[in-house]
Amino acid sequence: MSGQNDQTAAGERIAKVIARAGLASRREAEAWIAAGRVAVNGAVIATPALNVTAADRIAVDGEPLPGRERTRLFLYHKPRGLLTTHADPAGRPTIFAALPKGLPRLVSVGRLDINTEGLLLLTNDGGLARALELPATGWLRRYRVRAHGEVQQEALDRLRDGVSIDGIHYGAIEARLDRAQGSNVWLTFAIREGKNREVKNVLGHLGLAVNRLIRVSFGPFQLGELPEGAVEEVKTRTLRDQLGERIAKLAGADFAAPILEREAERAEAPRRQQPKVDARPSPRAPARAPKKRRSRDSERIGQPELARMEKRRGRGPARGKKR
Repeated sequence: MSGQNDQTAAGERIAKVIARAGLASRREAEAWIAAGRVAVNGAVIATPALNVTAADRIAVDGEPLPGRERTRLFLYHKPRGLLTTHADPAGRPTIFAALPKGLPRLVSVGRLDINTEGLLLLTNDGGLARALELPATGWLRRYRVRAHGEVQQEALDRLRDGVSIDGIHYGAIEARLDRAQGSNVWLTFAIREGKNREVKNVLGHLGLAVNRLIRVSFGPFQLGELPEGAVEEVKTRTLRDQLGERIAKLAGADFAAPILEREAERAEAPRRQQPKVDARPSPRAPARAPKKRRSRDSERIGQPELARMEKRRGRGPARGKKR
């Protein structure tokens, strides 16, 4: 992408360059700079307010900044019980420690809470991660929710105009009551902002206590039947098409750079089959498939599918409780 090369020649913020090299998010890179871990042309820097060019020598912890490789995106089925972070001071398990071997250094696109499961996007390009996290990008995030309590569809419909809770305003929300089951309800919940604990806070405002939360899609990318803990890479052509020119430019994505294949990556490369993609993301749920043909759409994740997910974990549904 010649435009990006011209921009690099003119100078870019140091944290942005580190993020695009896939070492960290821009925020993490700024923290590294403040901690004295980054040097430019042999001198340790103390502020991220510095522009660098391709001619500058950048080192992190004494190691030269690796050459930038092609922008890549991976779909990960995050299990419950893992933190979305590279390291936890309390020693709790993290997604990055649980990922299969042989992957490049990745950062997450946003976060999922420790007890939230489902689709998490991972990328080797910090610029892409930041672009997809921006509210202006507006990608729909869809969840399947099980919550304790009762609610009427009319109350959920009012969320379309947004809602303010404890001084925080949440934008338009699409919510559908799928069914009641015992003392629980199952909902489909779709948001675009992804504020911290947004689903739990909004449903708590309606008197519901979320006890299971599964993200089934993020923009055009869907969880589908990706097994728990598994990773799939999005093909470069599909990624470029789904991002579109505007987001790719905003992210500074580079689809022409090489893939720096590592020895471990060659030996234990994850499956790179084509993930399921919804080419027309919409707040509305897709139409159901005919009954004679079972749909693979992630919107249909319900009791049978959830039971199979539980069985794969080896514990099955809890006895004495309606699921």
